[in-house]
Amino acid sequence: MDPLDVVALTRRLVDVESTTGQEAVVCAMVGEELERRGYAVTRQVVTDRRVNILATVGTPEVVFSTHMDCVPPFSPSRLEGERIHGRGSCDAKGILVSQLAASEALRAAGETRVGLLFVVGEERGSDGAMIADRLSTGVTRYLVNGEPTEGKLALGHRGVVRVKLHAKGRAAHSGYPHLGESAIEKLLDALAQVRAMDLPVDAVLGPTQVNIGAIAGGLAPNVIAPEATADLLFRIVTPHEQVMAALEPIRPLVDVEYVYHVPFLHMATLEGFESEVVGYTTDAPLLNAWGTRLMYGPGSIHVAHTDHESVAIADLHRAVDDYQRIARALLAS
Repeated sequence: MDPLDVVALTRRLVDVESTTGQEAVVCAMVGEELERRGYAVTRQVVTDRRVNILATVGTPEVVFSTHMDCVPPFSPSRLEGERIHGRGSCDAKGILVSQLAASEALRAAGETRVGLLFVVGEERGSDGAMIADRLSTGVTRYLVNGEPTEGKLALGHRGVVRVKLHAKGRAAHSGYPHLGESAIEKLLDALAQVRAMDLPVDAVLGPTQVNIGAIAGGLAPNVIAPEATADLLFRIVTPHEQVMAALEPIRPLVDVEYVYHVPFLHMATLEGFESEVVGYTTDAPLLNAWGTRLMYGPGSIHVAHTDHESVAIADLHRAVDDYQRIARALLAS
């Protein structure tokens, strides 16, 4: 079995642009690397050459999983001190390589019940995860999702529901406001109600959160606004229907458009690992058919999606050991 250079392979993958929707090259590279190492590789077609990669050497009871896509803009790898910099270094190409290295170490010890699932589309829409869930064989007992958790196991994470508010008014000259109806004022009144709402709380995941992410509307300072919109993202700790029901009182002011949601998720943990709730949402809630879910990864979410994204090389190597510990504990359960 060829030795795996964690730093070199991470840098090779980071040097390939794989912004969501443009993952074809990195999919091919990962699939070929796994085949070269003797894995049976299944390519789950998502769109055209965008494919999920499922790699096995036996019947997997535990699967390590993460995503191959990144947020824009692309930035290639570079080494500074003991850290790898570049887009995807911690979210999540370094994680992918740590998972592969852990699988290689387990194989070398004779363990064939660990598989690898690398998906596309996580950063925007999770189309890869939805395909992977549909194509699961149902034999896997545990899925270990890889995201930057600073070497801790996640207790769980909030889900999301995205909502768009549409306010309609009637244009008029601003010198005669009684002849018009301001959509902006309606929208502001609705948003004030949203900010004052008593939203659900979960004992582990904490409170529901809402972000008013974007507002648009109006024509000019001297025109009563005929239209206005706002984009809201709720980070949910209960079924999304509860948030939609909580928005009913604002419907006399605005139309409420449901856009999409991802469920919240409580996750399994293991003794010997620190654990905490993470504040972001992942593919894990959409991979129901892959068994009980855990989440672990090297690196910090606080540098992911930034122009200074990076990961410590020591954290990647520690993750290789930790993924093996996690797999052995789950297989023994």
